[in-house]
Amino acid sequence: MVAGMVVTKRAISTLPSLCQRIKQTDKEIVKMFLIPSQEHERKISPKVRKLSRIDHPVRTLDERFVRILKIFKWGPDAEKAFEVLKLKLDHRLVREVLKVEVEINVKIQFFKWAGKRRNYEHDSSTYMALMHCLHEARFVGELWKTVQDMVRSTCPISPAELSEIVRILGNAKMVNKAVSTFYQIKGRKCKPVASTYNSLILMLMQEGHHEKVHELYNEMCNEGNCLPDTLTYSALISSLGKIGRDDFAIKLFDEMKENGLYPTAKIYTTVLAIYFKLGRVDKALELIEEMKEKGCTPTVYTYTELIRGLGKIDRVDEAYAIFLSMIKESFKPDVVLINNLINILGKAGRLSDALKLFQAMDSLQCMPNVVTYNTVLKALFQSKAPASEASSLLEKMKVNGIIPTDYTYSILIDGFCKTNRVEKALLLLEEMDEKGFPPCPAAYCSLINALGKAKRYEAANELFQELKENSGNSSARVYAVMIKHFGKCGRLGEAIALFNEMKKLGCSPDVYAYNALMSGMVRAGMIDEAQTLLRTMEENGCTPDINSHNIILNGLARTGGPKWAVEMFTKMKHSKIKPDAVSYNTLLGCFSRAGMFEEAVRLMKEMNQNGFNYDLITYSSILEAVGKIDDDPTLTNV
Repeated sequence: MVAGMVVTKRAISTLPSLCQRIKQTDKEIVKMFLIPSQEHERKISPKVRKLSRIDHPVRTLDERFVRILKIFKWGPDAEKAFEVLKLKLDHRLVREVLKVEVEINVKIQFFKWAGKRRNYEHDSSTYMALMHCLHEARFVGELWKTVQDMVRSTCPISPAELSEIVRILGNAKMVNKAVSTFYQIKGRKCKPVASTYNSLILMLMQEGHHEKVHELYNEMCNEGNCLPDTLTYSALISSLGKIGRDDFAIKLFDEMKENGLYPTAKIYTTVLAIYFKLGRVDKALELIEEMKEKGCTPTVYTYTELIRGLGKIDRVDEAYAIFLSMIKESFKPDVVLINNLINILGKAGRLSDALKLFQAMDSLQCMPNVVTYNTVLKALFQSKAPASEASSLLEKMKVNGIIPTDYTYSILIDGFCKTNRVEKALLLLEEMDEKGFPPCPAAYCSLINALGKAKRYEAANELFQELKENSGNSSARVYAVMIKHFGKCGRLGEAIALFNEMKKLGCSPDVYAYNALMSGMVRAGMIDEAQTLLRTMEENGCTPDINSHNIILNGLARTGGPKWAVEMFTKMKHSKIKPDAVSYNTLLGCFSRAGMFEEAVRLMKEMNQNGFNYDLITYSSILEAVGKIDDDPTLTNV
């Protein structure tokens, strides 16, 4: 040591206030460790002492040990406190410690420490308690280790606990591990019951593993003493419906009833939706009557499926009557049901009924949401209501605190474009941008199409380029619209360039894009190139539609004469895609231009026999054919 040097004792702080604080804390900790004195014990009556000993682990845990855990975490000091307090290590105490609001690592360390003590082994209840803690804290790795430790241990596991393990692992997105754990425990420790299988089935359903659900059902039935219950059938029928195995879902529904089980409203509703999907409307309606006969009250979900199903097959009056009957019986609809009915009424052109229903929502204590407003907006445009009504509804929507979505703006832009209010649509596109919405291809598509129809091709192209710049790409439908308008205005080279650009960018051309380019080629008299493109389309796995064939038919009718058009038309009649009214009118026009009156008359008769009504184009074509006869000098004075 260097002479004259003063050695000071190292301390946390030399400030008097902090020194005093540390002393106080030390005293508090000492008090927590102190065991009640014998004098104090003598003052307590024998009866109280007996009750105190019975409740000792929980009482001391709450009053002293919890405080120690929170101050010292888990380590040598906490272990010493455990000994000083003479706490008895048992399953109950471990479960109580795991309930304490301390860091998850403290619980893990305590659990591992307890598992190494002599004369103590964790049981299923302590393992389950830790699993719940780990799941809540999202310690996925430690959760899986704990499950494995439990499986390797000697402790028995009940079916209820196995169900819970499956549920926890499923919620933690460890589906494969949940399945493997199920079979591990099933093989060694536990005989599953129906509820255990149900837990696994529900987990698999939630994660979309519908095929595996069916396998489990077969396995369950083969167990012999583990028959499916109502919950099993509910999960299975729902799962089979989602993967399109509708007939088997109905078979299970019938099997369930044969086994003496009563379907719930949820099961009836699922089967109801399946019957409508299969077009078995009578069976669907019989199901509603069966529900009522069996005392199973239809829910709002049941009525929603019933109304939606009737709407899809255009039985709008029945759907509306069912709703009115519900209201008469004081059955409260929800917003989803009302949205569906407004949509059905709007599509059927019953705007007044749709608006009446919308206005009645307040009295029905059902608040409209953004989907409601979107549905009413669509109904207004579908019914060709004044555009001002749509604008007013948008303002009402904002006043009522309903924030328009990008889909709302898309409906409005499309509607205004179709009513020739392109400038208003452009303003709404700007508003979308100001509100921070990402570029909406559907909105751009409507505007580009409207500008193209107005022959404002440059403006349409500017919007198209803007969409590409702002979003990095564009949808196949937007490309198709731009290609169509380039073809219409004679800029076929640019149309072909756009088509090739699509492919380079990995945006596979769809049937609309192919049709747009073929139409442009036909307009330019490039019928051979259009036919080649039709073949390329099929080779690339894009199935042509009736419009694809009609485009080629039109090209042949105008440039190749009746012979090639008739050949194409005959080919269509013998293919999957049969001629429609446009096809007949196209060939009829070809006959008329060629003065083939008799052939035109025969085609009109065939058209009528196949259920196609004559329109202005039909009559115009036949009159043209008649005119050609009058003009033919060889037929004069016949």
